Amino acid sequence: MEFPKLRPRRLRLKENIRRLVRETTLTLDDIIYPIFVRYGHNVVEEVPSMPGVFRYSLDKLADAVKEVADLGIKAVILFGIPEKKDEVGSDTWSDDGIIQRALRLLKKEVPEMYLITDVCFCEYTTHGHCGVLCGDTVCNDETLENLKKQVVSHAKNGADMVAPSGMMDGMVKAIREALDEAGFSHIPIMSYSAKFASAFYGPFREAAESAPSFGDRRSYQMDPANAREALKEVLLDVQEGADIVMVKPALAYLDIISKVKEMILLPVCAYNVSGEYSMIKAAGRLGWIDEKKVMVETLLSMKRAGADMIITYFAKDVAKMIIKGEI
Repeated sequence: MEFPKLRPRRLRLKENIRRLVRETTLTLDDIIYPIFVRYGHNVVEEVPSMPGVFRYSLDKLADAVKEVADLGIKAVILFGIPEKKDEVGSDTWSDDGIIQRALRLLKKEVPEMYLITDVCFCEYTTHGHCGVLCGDTVCNDETLENLKKQVVSHAKNGADMVAPSGMMDGMVKAIREALDEAGFSHIPIMSYSAKFASAFYGPFREAAESAPSFGDRRSYQMDPANAREALKEVLLDVQEGADIVMVKPALAYLDIISKVKEMILLPVCAYNVSGEYSMIKAAGRLGWIDEKKVMVETLLSMKRAGADMIITYFAKDVAKMIIKGEI
């Protein structure tokens, strides 16, 4: 019998050699933690469909972000739930808005944390859609005008980066021009460039109280069946001045992440969304899967596909494993 000379198993024999030859790794520098902030006092409110994820009132927010910073996580993305909503989401550009107050607080209390703001209107409008309504649809260009006001207000109050998520045509160009004209040319834009109209967003809409009061968002978010259209959206955002592009969701769209990574030279962000998180948490609690191992495998798949950074509700869990040397 002739034995094989080429034996790939040699490099799998022990953990130390497996680590030495590992092609894809997760680090603390890869992850961004989403945080929900709301009005109220003494609120630390777990989201029922997202175990381990909480909504915080402003008086509890700094402690929550300090916990994240102590784990070595260097960036958070903020989502706000205002005290009052209106037809246009005017809280988003008010100096007394929930995000503006959160930014000022965190810049004072946790100055080392990099603060990214989600830029949209669905959490702030009475109808739950991502902009100004014209009948039963969102008016694109009127919404762009409000996006300009929102990003300038965020920048004035301490945002380090803005992340427009509404999938409006021309939003990156409008935002870049508004920031530059207001003296914030140093503020980068991370665009939700390929954001699909996905069923994976359900738990987030509970967390952010942002479900639309009628219809859905298919007239502005992308058809999950389309890959080439996603690439077109990404290229448009690159041309308009985006600094980072995002694919959302991540797990069911690894092919899109990979195509985008090969096509452009900008950093690529993947959003490991709420439904992806909740499925793993639920199956783990039922004992159907090993939650930690599936979590790590899932996040590694996003990095392997080409993501340079990942927004994930698992950020604290992953950070603890990295610190312990378990990843």
